[in-house]
Amino acid sequence: MNTEKLNINQLIERCKKGDHSAQMQLYRQYYKAMYNTAYRILRDEFEAEDLMQEAFLTAFNKLSTFKGEVAFGAWLKRIVINKSLTQLKKNNRYSEVKMEIVSDDEIDSGIDLNYEVLGVQNILNTINSLKDNYRIILNLNLIEGFDNEEIAAILNYSNENVRTTISRAKKKLQQILLKENPKVSMYGR
Repeated sequence: MNTEKLNINQLIERCKKGDHSAQMQLYRQYYKAMYNTAYRILRDEFEAEDLMQEAFLTAFNKLSTFKGEVAFGAWLKRIVINKSLTQLKKNNRYSEVKMEIVSDDEIDSGIDLNYEVLGVQNILNTINSLKDNYRIILNLNLIEGFDNEEIAAILNYSNENVRTTISRAKKKLQQILLKENPKVSMYGR
């Protein structure tokens, strides 16, 4: 066990005993990543800040349910994502789009964006310009690193709907990037 994980586990144990300085240390270690996750979903600085604070409070209150089966950061991120999606639904800015089932041969296996030429910030800005269901699913998949099954559980979609939505979102992203950068090859090969 590396020293960072040992330190996190020690902080968690101290937090379970009500140690406020340990809570503050955990907060300092994770707040930027959790804020960024909330912001990518909500697209509002103040809402993301409030939600992140609320997520930490929830995490500290529910710390007894943390079993250590996943990393603490992953557990906390799941709380932030769930709270962010709930808030988005409350704001009526997120409408669930039911996707039809598409056969496997219609689904692109993947799009290889040429990050060096297009620029990461340009790609992120383009993702943020997509409609909510595409933006959220690409953030969960490409940025947060969740696989299709995890996204299906988070969004309460079927695996087929997740695969289809990710494929369509990537195609839309590719179309926009190609339109904005017609001389750029999308493939890094």
